Amino acid sequence: MSLKRPQAYYDEFSKTYDDGRDDGYHLLVDELESAIVQRHVRAGGRVLEIGCGTGLILERLVRHGRAIGVDLSRGMLLRAHARGLTVVQASATALPFRDGAFDTACSFKVLAHVERIRDATAEVARVLRSGGHAALEFYNRLSLRYLTFRLRRGAISQHTTEKDVYVRYDRLADMRAYFPPAMRIVDLHGVRVVTPHAALLRAPLLRGLLGALERRCADAPVVRRLGGFLVLVARRE
Repeated sequence: MSLKRPQAYYDEFSKTYDDGRDDGYHLLVDELESAIVQRHVRAGGRVLEIGCGTGLILERLVRHGRAIGVDLSRGMLLRAHARGLTVVQASATALPFRDGAFDTACSFKVLAHVERIRDATAEVARVLRSGGHAALEFYNRLSLRYLTFRLRRGAISQHTTEKDVYVRYDRLADMRAYFPPAMRIVDLHGVRVVTPHAALLRAPLLRGLLGALERRCADAPVVRRLGGFLVLVARRE
């Protein structure tokens, strides 16, 4: 069976992408991811989100800097534009910006779907100024989430599931190797470290407990490496 192009996959996904993302698991993940970026945003600096989707994280980032988002999917961008965000249709492997244009760059839940991953990280390095930081998220092969992925791939619409698009789960050593020499990895964060299934965060009694554990584990040595998502922060030399 042939895979859908990422653009078509996310155009279809855009119709329901925001449903239920203002609570529970999705809200927690957005909070954890945006908090990582905010640590490295310089006051008044320029921020780029690669694969901004409907703008849920980008909307948080504009409070801390001059933020712009790019995405392949026109459907996603229409929803981001409706939020009043500055967005551009573009590929992660061919960013339409000059060298050194941004102080901070980030990408969440996107790079796992980019086959030419080294081209994407090279583009991130190109558009960052010297001393700028990038927070790039990868899917972790050594995680509970990977086991769930192998056993069951969720539906995103009536006609499409996660198995219909290219996806890559990496080991930490592979993630590190994707970065070009111009970028030095300075930090690591884990996202969704202890939550075995997203549905558990809908339960009132578990929501607070799991949320507190996830926030603590995100930066905890060793444990953070078990996150379903790993965010590597790199400094542009």
